[in-house]
Amino acid sequence: MKEITGRHVLAFTVGAFGVIIAVNLIMAYKAISTFPGLEVKNSYVASQGFDARRAAQEKLGWQFAHDYNPATGRLVLDLTDAAGAPAPVSALKVLVGRTTEAKEDQMPELVMVAGKWEADVALGPGKWLLKIEAAAADGTLFEQRVDFFVKG
Repeated sequence: MKEITGRHVLAFTVGAFGVIIAVNLIMAYKAISTFPGLEVKNSYVASQGFDARRAAQEKLGWQFAHDYNPATGRLVLDLTDAAGAPAPVSALKVLVGRTTEAKEDQMPELVMVAGKWEADVALGPGKWLLKIEAAAADGTLFEQRVDFFVKG
C-alpha cells in the first residue's frame, strides 16, 4: 500500500467538494426550472377578500366529491347542493396537474352525465392536484383544491 501524501488528501478533498457543489447546482437548476410560478401577485391584497368569498361559498351549501379510475382514464366530479341534488353550475373550470410542476397540467372538457361532470383524462401514477372553479347562477364562485394519488 502506498503512502498517503498531501497531494492525495488535496485531490480527495477537492473531488468530494466538487461532487457536492455539482449536485447542489443541479438541484437548484431543477428547482427553478420546474417551479410553475406565483399563485397571486400580492398575497396580502388577495387575502383581504378571502373571508367574504369563503362565506359566500359556504352559503351556497355545495359539496364536492371526485373519483378517478386509472383503468378507464375517467374523471368524475360530483357537485351537489345542500339537498344532495346536482348543483346548478353556470360555468365550470377544472385544472388537473402535478402538485410539483406545471408541464403536465390539463384543463379537461367536462360534460354532464347523469348529474355528474365527467371527462377522459390520462393521468400517470403519482400525486396529482385537482383545482375546480364552479360559478353559481348569481356569479358566486365555488373553489376547491384537492390533492389525490393515482396508483400504478
